Amino acid sequence: MSVKLRLTRIGKKKQAYYKIVVTDSRKSAGNKCIEQLGSYNPNTDPAEIKLDEERTKYWLEVGAQPSETINSILKNKGLK
Repeated sequence: MSVKLRLTRIGKKKQAYYKIVVTDSRKSAGNKCIEQLGSYNPNTDPAEIKLDEERTKYWLEVGAQPSETINSILKNKGLK
């Protein structure tokens, strides 16, 4: 199974809010996720990022591939 770290959009129209999830890459982003790792709110200044760092490190160690946006979030947090 190919696993990815990606964002799933929730929230109202024009008020995006995202969950950071671990999911099977063969399914769409809106499908059921394996695990929820945190949240990302780009509407605040600066953007609010909540992340379970231990679980994120675990998923990266077992081979999960982050999306481009998640990769930049991880770099900001110092995890990559």
